[in-house]
Amino acid sequence: MIAKSKKFRWQKPKYSTLSRKIDIFMAAGQFMLFLWWDSVFPQDSLEHKKNRATWLVNTLIDLGPTFIKIGQTLSTRADLLPLEYVEALGTLQDQVPAFSSQEAIAMIELELGKSVQFIYKEFEFNPLAAASLGQVHRAKLYNNEEVVVKVQRPGLEALFNLDFKILLQLIKFCNRYFVWVKKYDLQAIYDEFFDLLFQEIDYIQEGKNSDKFRENFHGYPHIIVPKVYWQYTTTKILTLEYKPGIKINDKAALEACGININKVNETGICCYLKQLLQDGFFQVDPHPGNMAVNPDGSIIFYDFGMMAEIRTLDKDQMIQTFFAVLKKDSNEVVNTLMSMGLLEPIPDMTPVKRLVTFLLDKFTDKPLDIKALSELKSELYEMFEQQPFRLPAQMTFILKALTTLDGIARTLDPKYNPTASSQAFIKSLAMTKGRGNAIAQLSKQARDFLQYQLTKPNKTEVLVKKLEERVERGELQLRVKNVESDRILKRIYLAVKTLIYACLTGFSMLTGLILTIIKYNNWAIAIFCVGGFCLYLLVKSLMKLGVMEKIEKMGK
Repeated sequence: MIAKSKKFRWQKPKYSTLSRKIDIFMAAGQFMLFLWWDSVFPQDSLEHKKNRATWLVNTLIDLGPTFIKIGQTLSTRADLLPLEYVEALGTLQDQVPAFSSQEAIAMIELELGKSVQFIYKEFEFNPLAAASLGQVHRAKLYNNEEVVVKVQRPGLEALFNLDFKILLQLIKFCNRYFVWVKKYDLQAIYDEFFDLLFQEIDYIQEGKNSDKFRENFHGYPHIIVPKVYWQYTTTKILTLEYKPGIKINDKAALEACGININKVNETGICCYLKQLLQDGFFQVDPHPGNMAVNPDGSIIFYDFGMMAEIRTLDKDQMIQTFFAVLKKDSNEVVNTLMSMGLLEPIPDMTPVKRLVTFLLDKFTDKPLDIKALSELKSELYEMFEQQPFRLPAQMTFILKALTTLDGIARTLDPKYNPTASSQAFIKSLAMTKGRGNAIAQLSKQARDFLQYQLTKPNKTEVLVKKLEERVERGELQLRVKNVESDRILKRIYLAVKTLIYACLTGFSMLTGLILTIIKYNNWAIAIFCVGGFCLYLLVKSLMKLGVMEKIEKMGK
């Protein structure tokens, strides 16, 4: 159901640039305060968590389209935000307020230069769907062809310009006063997101993207792309062929129509592998609102506003990484990650290789155990923080697409296995004759993988081979003398820090209590604040000790 239009802060007629800046900075500050407070003083109350998440959703909607798009991006990143926030942000995908049909008609007539009654034989005033950047109306042309008309929100471009100017100031402020944010490379992510969003509000570019995507999947009967009616399309109006379907994450409806869920997952995974590894041109935002399923099981793609291209060099490295993961070759995975800039080389790569090997052994060739992943989540993130991993801005969109698609697949089938679902793509590549270096390399990698599957050694042989390699390199001796002792020293150091924080906390609280009794209330409040900060450091140290212990057990 489309939410009714109402006036938000960003829609006020007398809304100054200064007011906008204050609203954005205040919202960002309050959100960071909430996250910090809940991490220091966690509450198990479900109502409290829902209230926090509801506040975030309402704030983003109130701030407008720019921040709704940011929220949609964050809704796919369960690694960055608590679960309650991620679930609430998912509502931004469908429950976005529509603007009035009068405004939509005025925009159509202004852009196409004609009255709506002379353009369309029929036009539905109630929108089929509303998104953060525009809304879609169903219509019929005078040749009786059914179409959908995508109309951009009025004043959107001006709002984008203002918001991105303020966001740039916010990033500079954070980089200046919060040193820890620099490791996220916010400036590079901002630049990439800026380019993509401004491409997304150019409907001419979206139409071109749609045509290119359709051409890439020409001859693939299970992929449907609506055609563009260019005579009824401008930078702010897009007219497309009407192709209804079943929402891709509606498992009950798909099963009711007799559609094979596993086949849908396989089609979706193979489609995205082709986009990433073969075409180098992929849809960044494959959320359920942008895809549907035809009654015959084909997948319909709707939105091509946010597309990204992969450079030839990056694509070659991704191909190597993909097949290295399938073969569980941790050395090759580490090498390709370094080539792609996802991993900083350091003198001793042993801990990194151990982490990669653990992940490959734990989560490939079998359905992903969500419970096991949840239990390992904090430990894995602690290990990632300790190792030299980084994420270049251009890779965030690839991960966004993959995590979104993975979420849809697991909604349809909790036992979904990505390796099994990709087999059809690999086999089709093995039969492909090379047309150019990229296709030839991809086909060769596929054939090598299939050959590897037939001749791969058993687990005992693999274990003996790894042991021999480590003995030859002297790695086992080094691990015992250096890595283990270093780990023990770190644990002792952390334990001493924890003891100091505990003493400071107790002393501060006792002092504050004494000052309260003798009526020195102002001093008591100050001492209690110091005690609270010491308590925060104590809890943080205790958590690190617990994580370190779990990591040690995991590595044994």
